[in-house]
Amino acid sequence: MDSDTFPGFRSAVYGCFKRAGDALMNVADALLTETRARSVAELSLSPLFERRWPSIYEAFQDAQIDRSAMKEAFVRYAPLPEEGQRLVLGGDASSILRVESRTARDRCYVHASNLPEGCKPVRPGWQFSELAVLPKKPSSWVYVLDNQRIPSTATQGEVMAEQLREAVLLLSKRFVFVGDGYYGSETFRILSADIDCDVLVRSAKNRVLYREPPLQTGDKRRGHPTWHGAPFKLHDPATHGTPDRSWEGNDAHGHRVEVASWQNMHFRRARKDTVWLNRVIRHGAAGTKRDPRTSWFLSWGCDPPIEWEVHSLYRLRFSLEHGYRVAKQVLFWEKPRLRTPEQFSCWTDIVSLVRNELFLARDLSQACPQPWESKRRDSTPEQVRRAMPRIIAELGTPARSCQPRGYSPGWPVGRARKPVETHKVVYKATQEAASTAKANPSARPATVLVT
Repeated sequence: MDSDTFPGFRSAVYGCFKRAGDALMNVADALLTETRARSVAELSLSPLFERRWPSIYEAFQDAQIDRSAMKEAFVRYAPLPEEGQRLVLGGDASSILRVESRTARDRCYVHASNLPEGCKPVRPGWQFSELAVLPKKPSSWVYVLDNQRIPSTATQGEVMAEQLREAVLLLSKRFVFVGDGYYGSETFRILSADIDCDVLVRSAKNRVLYREPPLQTGDKRRGHPTWHGAPFKLHDPATHGTPDRSWEGNDAHGHRVEVASWQNMHFRRARKDTVWLNRVIRHGAAGTKRDPRTSWFLSWGCDPPIEWEVHSLYRLRFSLEHGYRVAKQVLFWEKPRLRTPEQFSCWTDIVSLVRNELFLARDLSQACPQPWESKRRDSTPEQVRRAMPRIIAELGTPARSCQPRGYSPGWPVGRARKPVETHKVVYKATQEAASTAKANPSARPATVLVT
């Protein structure tokens, strides 16, 4: 990688800060280099943070970021594969729980992981949709293209579809999008029908798809010809029939893998948007919920993945999980108690910036592993982060030096203090039910989550 890439990327992103840019850059540099910090406030102890600790939260209260320009900067420095290789993008949504934050606006019931058995896996909070470039093999080295909050007025599929449309316009190379089971639905197939990219998503094992309708014979039957052919029930092998394509080989561990594909399948409400249906049988799998022996995938586009690519490409999606772990456990993504969703979106942009800086700087210096960490394994973002203080000290920062402005006069005498406005949690399922009922009066209303 060119030695000018890393400082050029920092300067380009710094130009996207329209207000409080120097403070935001100080926060980013402190987050990038202060490995001893265990909270957001402790980032102010970094030598690169020239302000006092209240300026951390004040920076996000005053910040204005040109997100369109930031996305263009992220795309401009994105790693592109060599000629003949696929550019693989992964997308997923992650939750930021805010259970007791009554003053936080636009909270919804979002998915909550790692809860005790028997608890409802939903909690109040915010949810963010991330689109990132996936590495060649599963690891935490993902390059973030966009990380956008999902408002209560939109769904995860709608936000991801908009992110993919923007990526098609900004990226110079055709890509394949890899997503989990949420995107393997009828709704997302309709939302992404006009997006010029290839898609590989997982499908639930209880889906029902349909084949193409049979050709009409010469009989003079009344009525419109049938819209759908024979149903294909994923959980019923009797409806599968003979696959159009098949492949058999071994995975990286030497276990046998069988792939069968059926073409020209479609959902009931998306009969014109055909898909490839792929069944992957891994004989080396444990057969559990986390490691199933049989998995189903959907693919579509001008150049969808062929049979032997399906499983290997989908495995790259797990890099997003490793990237979320780095963002939450190392970079304090979910720790700041910012009051408004706009402030937390600015903080999310700073975390994405630091993740990309670590990605671009991993070739500038040797990683710094701890004595108990293996030196034979590939470097991790945390190990590269330990080497960043020296790099930033040599390259400098585009932020201007802090100018002392004295002390605040404090709260004016006689000015009344008003309590902070509280907000109720938005029942997003109710809004989705209303929109569904308006589009299709015969549809059942969505279930409302009750806690």
